[in-house]
Amino acid sequence: MTPPLSSTSLPAPSPCPQLPMAGDGAPAERADAARNRVRLLDAAARLVAEFGAEHVTMEAVACAASVGKGTVFRRFGDRVGLMLALLDHAELEYQQGFLSGPPPLGPGAPPVERLDAFGLATIRHLTKYLDLYLESEQCRTRRYASPALTVRGTHIAALLREAGVTGDIALLTEALLGYLDTALINHLRNERGMPAERVEAGWTDLVRRLAH
Repeated sequence: MTPPLSSTSLPAPSPCPQLPMAGDGAPAERADAARNRVRLLDAAARLVAEFGAEHVTMEAVACAASVGKGTVFRRFGDRVGLMLALLDHAELEYQQGFLSGPPPLGPGAPPVERLDAFGLATIRHLTKYLDLYLESEQCRTRRYASPALTVRGTHIAALLREAGVTGDIALLTEALLGYLDTALINHLRNERGMPAERVEAGWTDLVRRLAH
């Protein structure tokens, strides 16, 4: 089950003009609107932690936050929007690890080592919040256009170029992103019963074959 998400305890993201963060592009909020957003997200996070993301409805969030259902819909648009908003907090923390954290995940390590570490960190991140990601990716038009996926793809492409990999970098990037697809991780872990160590070893093997 997805661990509780806190909407108030994460550190402020470090600026990174080259890559969009998960919440970039959102308009500035009034103080009262920001407080209401935190209140709704906290209520949703509690429900996800207790019942699992697949069982959380907009009505349940409204009831837990003691507001009308219309307030939740106006704030997040729909259920997918709510799940994406919940993930935004976890996504920012995860992004900071590979954008500005210590090596080998962060800057300072050789590109192939960073790419390997990035995949392992991503697999673990997706596994930790698997039910939230699965619920948030129900909308096909948003699945491949999210800022979070743009960050991952841009990072992979940059590391491939830095490592001197030749060929169609755009398609190679998509191939690597395919290994890190939430539905695939769920299929391998929960439907085929593969242990985490095997899935992670597969990523390392793929990177080594591609980069050498």
